[in-house]
Amino acid sequence: MKKVPLGEVKPSCVPSLNPEDFELWSIPAFDSGQPEWLVGSEIGSAKKCVEPEDVLLSRIVPHIRRSWVVGPKYGARQIASGEWIIFRGSRFFPPYLRHVLISNDFHACFMQTVAGVGASLLRARPEGVKEIEIPLPSLPEQKRIAAILDQADSLRCLRKRAIDRLNSLGQAIFSEMFGDPATNQRNWPIGRIDDLTASTQYGTSGKAGDAGAFPILRMGNIKESGAFDYSRLKYIDLLAPDVEKYTVRDGDILFNRTNSPDLVGKTGVYRGDKEYAFAGYLVRLRTNDQAVPEYIGTYLNSPVGKKTLRGMCKAIIGMANINAKELRTIPIPLVPIDLL
Repeated sequence: MKKVPLGEVKPSCVPSLNPEDFELWSIPAFDSGQPEWLVGSEIGSAKKCVEPEDVLLSRIVPHIRRSWVVGPKYGARQIASGEWIIFRGSRFFPPYLRHVLISNDFHACFMQTVAGVGASLLRARPEGVKEIEIPLPSLPEQKRIAAILDQADSLRCLRKRAIDRLNSLGQAIFSEMFGDPATNQRNWPIGRIDDLTASTQYGTSGKAGDAGAFPILRMGNIKESGAFDYSRLKYIDLLAPDVEKYTVRDGDILFNRTNSPDLVGKTGVYRGDKEYAFAGYLVRLRTNDQAVPEYIGTYLNSPVGKKTLRGMCKAIIGMANINAKELRTIPIPLVPIDLL
């Protein structure tokens, strides 16, 4: 497929008109990608006019992957803050370009253009972004691809709702759906956590405090049930190269590797869009395409999971530990993905 540098898509730089005729778009530190509205009458040189079907890409806090297509309901009398890179042109179908801008391949290149320290200071450099090459098929093909990806997004939303229901019903429904894991009466093949895992990562050993760019999840923020308690958070700063390494994203599993013998192995599945760091006493697991995170989390929090963990942990002066390598060896029934 033909690829072109993103700069050839012509990031828009439309001159400002009468400042009093416009509203100003700004970007909060964390959001779902859609701009919030603020009334503004003073337009600096970095502000730009936007129109329906413009594609906006956030250059601030870039690891969150915020891109948005301006809808027709907003009209053509709006101003975007300088933290948006704006694309307008006849060579792309806007929903297609948005999917490209939040894709894994583009994001990996995008993060290479980032400079700064701390979440509030990280910014992508537009000059670097312009050099990133993107696939640009014909417009009919772009529309076809965008329709498929939109449908996939809808299916992911439906699956997430089903997963949330599974998580809320807890151990009883888990046993009803998959049988008692202690006896494996459904005769599922037995594998290891490693068979369902794409990667594991220890958390940051940096010192947390009352201020910092990222709220940090520690072992006390995971309840025994696997739910998260966000009421007692500390904060930490991360260097730009460490942001991806030491933060969680939707669907990540956090495993408490060091605690008292009764609490070691607490496991929670993070669901959300907010950027959290995670501490060194936790291990982050990311699943492969053969697993649903809630299945692994519920299994590890089940009586048979806890019994397995207690049997393998090493206790030193009242504290127990299970490292990432040992975690990956834990046996688990391999339920087919289409049943999860």
